[in-house]
This record gives sequence, structure tokens and C-alpha cells, in this order.
Amino acid sequence: MRKSTIWLLTGVMVFAFIGLLYLQTNYIYIILNTQEDQFKDAVKRSLYQVSHDLELDETTQLLDDQFFAFRKKYLNSGKTAVRQLSTKMDITIGSNMDSLSVVFPSFGKSENAASRAIQEAADHYLYRQNLLEEVMRRAMKGSEKPVEERIDYRKLDTYIQDELANNDLTLPFVYAVLDKDKNIVYKSPDYTAETSKNSYTQILFPKDPVNKLYTLQVAFPTQKKYVLNSISFIVPSIIFTVVLLLVFTFTLYIVFRQKRLSEMKNDFINNMTHELKTPVASISLAAQTLNDADVNNSPNLMEHAKKVISDESTRLGFLVEKVLQMSLFEDRATQFKMTKLDANDLITSIASTFFLRVENAGGTLDIDLQALDSTIVVDKMHFTNVLFNLMENAVKYRRPDIPLVLIAHTLNVGDKIQIIIEDNGIGIRKENLKKIFDRFYRVPTGNRHDVKGFGLGLAYVKRIITELDGTIKAESEPGEGTKFIITLPYVDN
Repeated sequence: MRKSTIWLLTGVMVFAFIGLLYLQTNYIYIILNTQEDQFKDAVKRSLYQVSHDLELDETTQLLDDQFFAFRKKYLNSGKTAVRQLSTKMDITIGSNMDSLSVVFPSFGKSENAASRAIQEAADHYLYRQNLLEEVMRRAMKGSEKPVEERIDYRKLDTYIQDELANNDLTLPFVYAVLDKDKNIVYKSPDYTAETSKNSYTQILFPKDPVNKLYTLQVAFPTQKKYVLNSISFIVPSIIFTVVLLLVFTFTLYIVFRQKRLSEMKNDFINNMTHELKTPVASISLAAQTLNDADVNNSPNLMEHAKKVISDESTRLGFLVEKVLQMSLFEDRATQFKMTKLDANDLITSIASTFFLRVENAGGTLDIDLQALDSTIVVDKMHFTNVLFNLMENAVKYRRPDIPLVLIAHTLNVGDKIQIIIEDNGIGIRKENLKKIFDRFYRVPTGNRHDVKGFGLGLAYVKRIITELDGTIKAESEPGEGTKFIITLPYVDN
């Protein structure tokens, strides 16, 4: 797939996800605002009804008080007033008595009963009239009483709870009653400055004078949680969106990683072709030389041609083996032949073999064996290849202006042994250091074209050390050289 196509698909997917996230966010914002508005309206309705209930309670209490007061007052004095009213009514009734007797022959017999009924009606009328007048006067003066005498706080708590429940609000609340100066007259046990944030207010007895007004303040400590719980049905949608986003991100990572691997494989093929071309060409040339009749007359030339064929065949086999090694890692686990060996002895043996190559490169090879416990359990062939790869890199990436110094040393750290391969070569930049163990990755070497390879050596090293339950890390600075530190567990002899 072309790079432009990948970027086009990425752009479309990014645009789609941005649009989806915008719609999700906007939808959640609208729902939250709607829920908060509904919550506020429900609270306001509840508090208004609480205020109204308190006014009804006060009026009912006044009626009850005045009922008993007037009943006692008029129990005695009310009878005299009724008789006076009754006398006036009797005069009127008496003047028409004869007429009533004519129309109702039996009227005279019930005269006393009628008089009693009229007296009772007048008594009841005067009692109710005076009662209501007194209640009205006291209600007008009600604001002069302390608020503690006007409100039963136990009923207030019940009223708030009941009215909130009537509006489907069942969350915890705290409240307080404040005077006109915002001083607390009464508060619920859990009411604090912290819990009273974002509170709702309602004027109590709103018809009282302005300087006598009291305010009911109610707050809901769990309001945000309550509102968020009301939109919990959106959570699955958010989860699915996040999952899609993660899958999208991972897909992008895979696409670009595969693209990078494809480019690295192309470089690998180019390098491999170049590397294989040289030995094949040398073998071909040597074979042509052997076919020349004159060569049979020159034993030295024949021996040289044979040596070229042998050396280049070995080189060709080594290159193919390196490729096959990495191919085997992809298909199945590596089969190791684990043996006990002394790390100090192995490094000494490898150093003696590698010494001539370093010397031909104009450098020196030093060994410093400080590890006292140096017995390790490894696959000898693979571990030898690991050390050869690291030393070979030191020779490849040496600095041309100064002689190569290659050092191999060991030391014990706790229950581990460290094998360190250190050189004074060109070094590696920090941004490239973390990638050197990736397959097919090769550190850029600028305009240098004398360093050939497939980018497989260090990947092979990393894989082998990991399979042996060890670790390897690299430390390097450009122009100062590179240090590879292998850490493996040692065993008792």
C-alpha cells in the first residue's frame, strides 16, 4: 500500500472519530444541562411548597389558639350579648305573632323553641366573627414573633423530605434557616460551609416586612453524583467509543509499523543482494580461471583460485546462515544444547581467535577478567556467536582517525555475572540506541558505504540472551564508543 493511501485513510478515520467524539460530547453536555435544569425546577417547586406548608401551619395554629380562647371568653359574656340581640329580634317577631298564628296555627306552641334556635344562631355567628377578626389581627402581627415560635423544625425537616420525594428527589440534603443578615438561625446536623455550596434558597413567610424576612437554604452534597447517575445509560456508549478509539490507535500503530518493517525489509534485500553478489562473483571468476588451460600449467594460480572458491563459499554460507537463523526464530522456539562453561575461559578463547582481525584493523584487544564466580549455563555455539557479533561490530564501526581499542571484561554483581564488550568507536546517538536490537534496523552511518550488513546481528544477540534468561543493554555516546553489558546468572561449580 502506498504511503499516500495510508495517510488518506488515516485522515478519514481521524475525521470520523473527531466527529463521533464531538457528537458524543455535545449529546452528554445537553443531557447534563437538561437534567440539572429539571433538578433545579423540582427543588424550587419543593421549597415553595414547604414555605406554603409553613404558612398554613401558622394559620392553623392561630385558629386553634383563638378557638379555645374565644370559646372560654364567650362562654359567659357571650350569653348576655345574645340575649340583647334576641330581645331586639323578639320585638320584631312579636309584632307579627298574630299574623303567624293565623297562617300557622301551631306556631304559638313552638315559640320557645324558635327563640332558643335564634339565640344559638346569633351566638355562633358572633363567636365566628370575633374569632376570625382576632385571627386576622394576630396574623398581621405574626412577623413580630421569633421565628423559633413560628416554625416547628422537626416538621420543617419532614416537609422538605416529603416534598422532595413528591418530585422524585430522594438524595441526601442539608438545610439552614437564615435571617435577613444571612446569619444562621437554625441548621441541620450535617450542615457546614463546605456542604452548603451550590445551595437553593426560598423565602419563608414572603408577605412579612422586608426587614423581617427569613430564608430557607437547602443544599445537596451528592447532587453531581445524582445527576451523573441519571445519565448512566450513556456509559456503554462511551466505553464502546473508547474501545473503538483504542482499536483505531492500535491499527494505526500496526499499519505504520508494518510500513516501517516493509521499508526495512527492502533495505535488507538490497543489502543482502549486495553482500551475496561479491562472493558469487568471486566464485564465478575463480571458476572461469580454473577453466583456462593456462592455469593447469601454473600450480600457484590454481591454488589461489581454489582458495578463493573455498573462502568465498564459506563467506556465502555464513551470510545464508545468518538469514536462516532469524527465519528460524519466527517459526519455532530455538533448540538449545545447554552446557556449563566458564565465561572467563570462553572470552579468552574468543579473544585469541579474534586478536588477528583486530590487529589487522590497526587496533588492540584487551581482556580484564574480574569475575570470581564465572560458571554459566548456556548454549556454547549461540553464546559464542553473540560475543563474535559484538566484537565484529566494534571492528566495523571503529573510527578511522584513531586506533581501535576493544576491551572484554567480566565482573560479579550480586548473584549475576556481567560480560562487557566495550570499544572506542563512532558511537550511537540516543534516538538510535533504543532501536538497535530491532530486526533489520541499521544505525545510519552518514556517507560511509564500507559497512555492510543486514541489520540482523544485534537482533540475534538480543534474542539469544533473552532465551538464556539474561539481559543485555547498550550504553553509547557519539564519538566516544559503545559498551554492551550482558548480565547472566552464574551457577556454582
